[in-house]
Amino acid sequence: MKRLFIITGEYSGDIHASHVVQALKAINKDVEIEGVGGENLRKAGVKLFSDQKKMGAVGLSPKIIIDHITLGKRVVDYLINDYKPDLVLLIDYGAFNLSVSKFLKRAGIKVFYYIPPQVWASRKWRINTIKKNIDEVLCIFPFEKDLYESYGIKTHYCGHPLVSQLQTKVDRDEFFEKHGFDKNKKLVSIFPGSREFELKYLMKVFIKTAQNLQKKHPDLQFCLSHAPNISDNVYDKYLKNSPFKVIKGENQALLSASDALILASGTVALEACLYQTPMIIAYRGPWLFYLIYLIVRCIKRVSLPNIIVNQEIVPEIIQGDVNVNKISYEIEKLLFDLNYREKNILELGKVRALLSDKVSSVEAAKVISENLSKS
Repeated sequence: MKRLFIITGEYSGDIHASHVVQALKAINKDVEIEGVGGENLRKAGVKLFSDQKKMGAVGLSPKIIIDHITLGKRVVDYLINDYKPDLVLLIDYGAFNLSVSKFLKRAGIKVFYYIPPQVWASRKWRINTIKKNIDEVLCIFPFEKDLYESYGIKTHYCGHPLVSQLQTKVDRDEFFEKHGFDKNKKLVSIFPGSREFELKYLMKVFIKTAQNLQKKHPDLQFCLSHAPNISDNVYDKYLKNSPFKVIKGENQALLSASDALILASGTVALEACLYQTPMIIAYRGPWLFYLIYLIVRCIKRVSLPNIIVNQEIVPEIIQGDVNVNKISYEIEKLLFDLNYREKNILELGKVRALLSDKVSSVEAAKVISENLSKS
């Protein structure tokens, strides 16, 4: 029986990994799978060497750095000396996975990378590490294949996983009734991020913006999305005396039922785009991180829809520009300037047209299965 080991570090990666595992098991019964991941991988039948909760922290504190180095060493030692896999599949989580890949390559272990680091966006020098240590890249954006192959890296375009994983658009009236929204009012939903530090820098200004807009436009109602990986206590700290509803675990339904969205940057912007729901991106973080980002970035745009079409179809408000007045202005345009709104919705549709209809997890599973059969 062939052995596969999967390494992923965050909630979204765990979901994508579980879909690959399910697709792989459907076409190849002769494979044993262990890995580093979360509950979704566990439910897919993967024996976890370590839970991803130990990897989900973001930052440069000594504890976080030491924890990651320690875990990386444990994983490498286990793979080289005990498990001895036929293939290691890295999924997202670039810094950790690229550091581990160096040691696996030296040990002669075959390494594939699904959802590789976005080297086209920042720190392009990482592509040299990928070329040196990764046997094959399984990419999710069409333009990535040409980029990686131009560096002599074997690459397979799988399509973006969101295209096949996206739920169908919910019935707006049913969703509104379920959550007690007024069907005669427009709904603006707020997605403040999936990391605690994002809430720290964005939640207050987002809530103040909602209060400002609701005061000016009584026909608006607001809702906040609760990231499932952040505890209720963290949200409660920001939402004391807030009149706004909070919905947990229904991200895609909320994205599709809303009239407009206020988002922190991230994959959620692409999800919203596929539903053609008008949105603005507002993002800020520690100034040190932002200055580092300015130094290492390769592109000026930050949201995936804008990057994919190479033009600004989603308004981006970044760092020092993030304030109540600017966010309010952009949301008002999307809601009340009907010509602008219609044009925006049409432009969001361009993104969907550029992405493949391939089922990404199935494509990845096919490549993995073929290579396991050869090893």
